Amino acid sequence: MTDLTFREAGPADVAGVVALVESAYRGESSRAGWTTEAGLLDGRRTDEDAVAAVLADPDATVLLAERDGRTLGCCELRRAGELAYFGMFAVDPASQGGGIGRRLLTHADAEAVRRWGAPAMEMTVIAQRRDLIAWYERLGFAATGERRPFPHGDERFGRPRRDDLEFVVLRRPTGAAS
Repeated sequence: MTDLTFREAGPADVAGVVALVESAYRGESSRAGWTTEAGLLDGRRTDEDAVAAVLADPDATVLLAERDGRTLGCCELRRAGELAYFGMFAVDPASQGGGIGRRLLTHADAEAVRRWGAPAMEMTVIAQRRDLIAWYERLGFAATGERRPFPHGDERFGRPRRDDLEFVVLRRPTGAAS
């Protein structure tokens, strides 16, 4: 088995990124991994317009992790003031637990420093995803104490199955051990 390679996504990758993100978070296929949000949300997690908008933004990119030409992971990296925002993080459900996410996060961290000199990366996670938050904490992220509202009623982010969803903001210094 060859090692992972990393690259920036381009316009030809949009549909594949959408399929990967959807498979990791929504619907029955997401239940093969541990990152599923299927119990919390129905509907889509992203769409082609949203991914294309990230690619068109000069202060953002989508990074891909591939093995043997197959995309196994992706993430959005965006300049957010002096920080870097880390989001749209997905790993193929059948490949979760094998270190791909950890390696992609490490690559994104290095890219945030290389591109923007970002001293830290910030992300948002649905507060009810305690298992996922704990995983990020093991990788050096810490809760900032800030909470942000979930966009209830905006189906671009899915249809909540409960009305108490909100985001917690996590941050870690770039270069943190992963």
